[in-house]
Amino acid sequence: MFAPSASEPPDTDAGVPAVDGIRVGVGGWTFAPWRRNFYPDGLVQRRELEYASRRLSAIEINGTYYGSQKPETYARWAAETPPGFVFSAKAPKRIMQSRVLAGTGGQIDDFLGGIVALGDRLGPIVWQFDSNRRLDRDDFAAFLQRLPATVDGHRLRHVLDVRDPTFVDGDYLVLVRRHGMATVFADSDDYPSFADITGDFVYARLMRSQADIATGYPAASLDRWAERAHAWAAGDEPVDLPRIEPAARATGKPREAFIFFISAAKERNPAAAMALIDRLRR
Repeated sequence: MFAPSASEPPDTDAGVPAVDGIRVGVGGWTFAPWRRNFYPDGLVQRRELEYASRRLSAIEINGTYYGSQKPETYARWAAETPPGFVFSAKAPKRIMQSRVLAGTGGQIDDFLGGIVALGDRLGPIVWQFDSNRRLDRDDFAAFLQRLPATVDGHRLRHVLDVRDPTFVDGDYLVLVRRHGMATVFADSDDYPSFADITGDFVYARLMRSQADIATGYPAASLDRWAERAHAWAAGDEPVDLPRIEPAARATGKPREAFIFFISAAKERNPAAAMALIDRLRR
């Protein structure tokens, strides 16, 4: 799948609206192979976010996992994207790797106080705990207490990505639901994969793109993900995904869904995202 030439600059206003509350994107926007199969020939790197944000409806910022940016950087990113576009962002790993999570309140405040400069472009904040991080239940519960619902008038939505399979169980779901937070659904054999709903929105990371398929996923697989996304957005739950507990009855209450194509054959992820957006529009 090839993009237009650089002589056709991105529309400075138009973006890709959510479809029935469903947003689709990829992780990051700077990746050299995308300059061969996503970005137009000759597009300068400083315009890659401008271009990507007009083909996708969301992007997960991965760079914040390695270190916070200055508020003016977040504000500049927001200004380069069209109205309605949304970033999700991974919180700095130094917070999740702290020996005592309950003692990270200052770091949490510093990170969130800066990233709200994204304004209305700020979507969910992802708190990723890697598989080698053993969590203490009480300390983790105290950590969740420290995650604010708002900062400087901005509503925050938190997503938890706990990758220690020994921690992810029914008690974990109870705790997270008590705080009204979402959990990551990871379509992967490498991380805990469960589709139990814990918050008022869904956050899915699809990690099975294939290098030998132009759209990353077979057509039938993309069709099925479109069906699942519509089910999530309609307040229902797909019946064919792994779970910890039995599925709840459909609420019929619409919810937002964020779906990101991440990792795997990363060079194919923008094409996979755009192919899914096309199916959702149908």
